[in-house]
Parts: sequence; C-alpha cells; structure tokens
Amino acid sequence: MGASAGAGPGGFRRQLVAALVVVVLAASLTAAQRLGGLGRRPVLAWATAESMDTGAFQFCRLVFRQASNGDGHGWSVDFPRADENLSIRFSELTRAPISTDEGGRPNHVLIRLTQAELFRCPFVMMTEPGGAYFDDREASALRDYVLKGGFFWADDFWGEYAWQVWESQLRKALPSGEYRIVDLTLDHPIFHMLMRVPEIPQIPGLGVWLSTGGTSERGADSAVPHIRAINDARGRIMVLMTHNSDYGDGFEEEGSDRSFFERFSVRAYGFGVNALLYSMTH
Repeated sequence: MGASAGAGPGGFRRQLVAALVVVVLAASLTAAQRLGGLGRRPVLAWATAESMDTGAFQFCRLVFRQASNGDGHGWSVDFPRADENLSIRFSELTRAPISTDEGGRPNHVLIRLTQAELFRCPFVMMTEPGGAYFDDREASALRDYVLKGGFFWADDFWGEYAWQVWESQLRKALPSGEYRIVDLTLDHPIFHMLMRVPEIPQIPGLGVWLSTGGTSERGADSAVPHIRAINDARGRIMVLMTHNSDYGDGFEEEGSDRSFFERFSVRAYGFGVNALLYSMTH
C-alpha cells in the first residue's frame, strides 16, 4: 500500500498520508484495544428513523437469515469492533465526519433489507455472505437499494462453495443476464481514492494467521483472493465482493496482535478507506 502517484499538492498530500498511515494506526493500537471493548457486550443498535445521522458517516451492517445450505457463521462475525474501528480510522485518515455518541464512540447500526431506513444508508456491509438467504422481498429491496445509488459490500467468504451459495442469493436481486460480475483490476479508481493499493491482498482471519502462518483459510480452494463487483449502467460499483479474504477481521483485530496488524490491518484499512470514499463520491 502506498500513495497514489501524481504531481502537485494533491499528489504530495497522498504521499504524506501514505507515509504517516502506519504511524497513525500503530500509535493508536492501545486506544483501539480500549475502545474496541475486548470482552464488552455488544450493543444491538437497530436502525430507526431517529437513529440515522444524515450529517455524518454511520456504519450500517446488514442482518440476514442463514440459508439451510449456507456456508458461514452469520451476520455478526466481526461485529461490533470492525464497524467501530473502520469508522474511527476513516475519521483519522480523512476529513469525513463520523457520527458519535456522547462518549465519543462511533455510532453504527444494524439494518435489514426490508427496513425503510436502508435507503438512508449510503454504505452497507455484510460479512460471511456465503451463508445468506434472501426471500423475494429482500432481494427486491437490495435491487432497489443499489440501483438508487447505494453501495453494498459483501466480505469474508472462502472457497467456491461459499461463492456459489452467495451468487445464488445475489442473482435473485441482480440477474446474471443484466448484471455481470467483473473482477476489478488495479487500475480501477477504488484502488486509488486516497491510498494507492498496489495489489489485491489476502486478509486472513486472525486465528488462521496465528495457528498456521498462512493466509488461505481453505487451502487450495481459497488460495486466490478476488475483489469483484457488479456495476450499474454508468460503471459505478453497486455491489463490491471481497472473496477469499476477510477485511472485517483486519479491522476488528487491529489491536490483538502486532504482527497481524502490521501485515494485514494496514492493508485492510488502505482498501477499506478507499471503498468508503468511493461509495460517497460515486
């Protein structure tokens, strides 16, 4: 991960941010452990008309039902520390305001596809989509959400079976005949918003990294990480999919292990912050 190339003040600013990003994140590891609330019982804050802050960034996490043939551990994987930590780093590395409570903790909400508040979330993230099930109503809402400008990120699913289950649910909303899935290449703007992301990294779960020293959670079946997307007619990303990678753990576990942080969390944040900026500017 490095600064985007470019002459002039903008290019210099990006280079400076790149040089400082590791220092900024490393300096706040201890604070992250406190704020992340290791052992703290998570608060289930559901999106309501009153809870949605339209003047600042607010992380929206999708809550979904499990498919009977699904692959995954449910919507709550990496919750709530990934939601909080990405929000904090976004505020530190950009000028974007984030919504906070009275104690300064980032506000973040849980959302179902059938809630009206979905359309007040410019950014929605889900984890372990290989286990998801959408009924017709939910699929229709997802289609409406992304076609009206929403940005939907599905992260942390491994191997071909999980991909097939996820695609079967996604296609209820966005049929293959109309909406092609593409592999993003490194010249795409999402890799160059604030940070230059020079590769498609594989971010493992912390437990896999500590126990095996490897990055592929399912051996040869998940050896190659993918960053895929479905675009609208103008080329804007509507659905972002990080397959064979776990960016959420890169956010959640930033304060758990120094080697994991240095090798994976910094990379996860480089792409994650870019994704947030992309979602707000496209």
